[in-house]
Amino acid sequence: MDTLLEDIAWNSDGLLPVITQDAGSGQVLMLAWMNRQALLKTVELGEAVYWSRSRQRLWHKGEESGHVQRVKQLRLDCDGDTLLLQVEQAGGVACHTGRAHCFFRGLVDGQWTVLEPILKDPDLLYGKGRQ
Repeated sequence: MDTLLEDIAWNSDGLLPVITQDAGSGQVLMLAWMNRQALLKTVELGEAVYWSRSRQRLWHKGEESGHVQRVKQLRLDCDGDTLLLQVEQAGGVACHTGRAHCFFRGLVDGQWTVLEPILKDPDLLYGKGRQ
């Protein structure tokens, strides 16, 4: 496990960007961050655990919604400074807005436009005020 952490080029805040991808479809679901503890917990549990910069704590994906991310594979990029996490997304929703993934807006005629539907009402997943 020591080598696991040593081979990573952590940023100045001790964090590593993580691109999370659906292992089946290849769809990029989200970008998040891990610290050392989050990475070790992810490996231990076999489920995605991130570092929440806004909450300043570990965040086990799906802890509130039940939409956990089961890890299928971890890949480290050539520079050792970005992780690709390939997962099976429980419930088909990765975004706190109730969408399948976080990249639901696209640039259309110079404006950011919502291109993906809400699959589950976020208020039902998290309670009021999380959008």
